[in-house]
Amino acid sequence: MFTGIIQSVGKIENTQAIGLDLKLNIACAGLGMQDVQTGDSIAVNGVCLTATAVSPTHFEAHVSQATLSVTVGLSEPLAVNLEKALSLSDRLGGHLVSGHVDGVARVVLFEQLSDCWKLAIHAPHALSKYIANKGSVAVNGVSLTINSIEQDVFSVNLIPHTLENTTLQFLTVGSLVNLEVDQIARYVDRMAQWAKE
Repeated sequence: MFTGIIQSVGKIENTQAIGLDLKLNIACAGLGMQDVQTGDSIAVNGVCLTATAVSPTHFEAHVSQATLSVTVGLSEPLAVNLEKALSLSDRLGGHLVSGHVDGVARVVLFEQLSDCWKLAIHAPHALSKYIANKGSVAVNGVSLTINSIEQDVFSVNLIPHTLENTTLQFLTVGSLVNLEVDQIARYVDRMAQWAKE
């Protein structure tokens, strides 16, 4: 479990194919690995991965073909958002994020508005019902508040701190992002389906 508050920006330094899977070597010098052990979960661009080897400045993770088929940003050398798993004593500054990506979405607008930036994203139609005005969403692992939604396009405002401390600063129109909708919305929808049966 995660909060969507990014703790460090790292980099996928290299990838190694293992059949249809990938082994990633990720540089994470700013993450603080002293409390991370092999087997711990780390969110990489919003994707929950298991650390299979750990050093003070790097960790390795094995990514299955199933995960690769429903996410973006894990198969090439790129800067990535990193967050260690939540512990019971941590502050919940964002929202509850599982690291189980619901789908891949596309940036349709990214423009500066005074000191902030407006980011508009076209979500897969099947996920739009889980996205609500003033609700929460995770974009590449970053917890964001939805400012508006119209059909399948929602927008968020990014403050300078968020841009400076995440990979969202590198987005452009057309960029693909990992999207995780709010867990509560998914459960409410599931309960509503059961109520109809």
